[in-house]
Amino acid sequence: MLMGRPRKLKDLIGFLKDKASIIKASLLSKHNTSSIHVAVLRATTHDRAAPPPEYRIAAVLSFGHGTRATACACIEGLMDRLHNTRNASVALKCLFTIHNIVRRGSFILKDQLSFCPSSGGHNFLNLSVFRDSSDVDSLELSLWVRWYAGVVEQNLIVSRALGYYLSSTSGPSKNHKREDNISMLLNLDLLAQTNALVGMVEEICRVPDSLHLQRNDLVYEVVRLVGEDYRLVQYEIFLRVKDLQDRMGSLNLGEAADFLWGLKRLENCKERTAELFANRKKNDALWELISEAKEGLVTMKESREKRLLTIGMRDEPSELNSFQGRNRWVVTVLPVQR
Repeated sequence: MLMGRPRKLKDLIGFLKDKASIIKASLLSKHNTSSIHVAVLRATTHDRAAPPPEYRIAAVLSFGHGTRATACACIEGLMDRLHNTRNASVALKCLFTIHNIVRRGSFILKDQLSFCPSSGGHNFLNLSVFRDSSDVDSLELSLWVRWYAGVVEQNLIVSRALGYYLSSTSGPSKNHKREDNISMLLNLDLLAQTNALVGMVEEICRVPDSLHLQRNDLVYEVVRLVGEDYRLVQYEIFLRVKDLQDRMGSLNLGEAADFLWGLKRLENCKERTAELFANRKKNDALWELISEAKEGLVTMKESREKRLLTIGMRDEPSELNSFQGRNRWVVTVLPVQR
């Protein structure tokens, strides 16, 4: 497509493509998959401004209440649509639909999504080089497509690390059970989960600088959905930071270094997330807890340093080096006086 193509002409071509694709799917698809392909096409049209209506998303989600074969065909059709399009609006709507599956879909539908084969590098959605250069707006929207793909993928990575989907964490009884399960984790496992959650916050912070595009209804809905994920991630992080703070005395130097590094990474995201979710209620309790945990780690580090200096242990420097390498702390171990 040419860069200067008038928007109205491009929109008309997109409309005709959608109609042709739906007719083709109705006539040429197998009888048992025709309705699936049509539902996917209707949820992922070329209209650049409007997000998929709720009833279109619900139609796709409904295929998760049938057989496993039906759920598999639904995910396959959706991923094919995503990988074959060169249109930023279509790609963003595919990701929006996938995100809704992750958040609201049945287990069988999520299960099929989690088994989608990885290809094209780290990003299993294979959109790291996506680019729609048909016009300036599409170029900017392409940045959002690449970012959103990374966020949805990180959501699935977090789900695998935690052993459950973020969207399944609501409700008082579930929250209480979640706290009990966290308290029984080993330090290493708890730190691994925390790092995965911090990684999702970092991925969210890579949002494109063109925040003015939130005036686009589709982009606005994408950011709203990511904001709901961010709220859940904040809660999961809070539980783990609180538990790690309570068991700080049992952390070895390497574990303490990992914990502190994760807290620093989180603090580096504070300003960007506040900018992105400016209209949302600030979670001051989380940031206060992070600050307190950092102070506690520094105090613990100084106490252990002092003890080592006093005792003059010869076999500790190697363990200290792992702490220093991450946090640039310099410790001088005095030789034992004979």
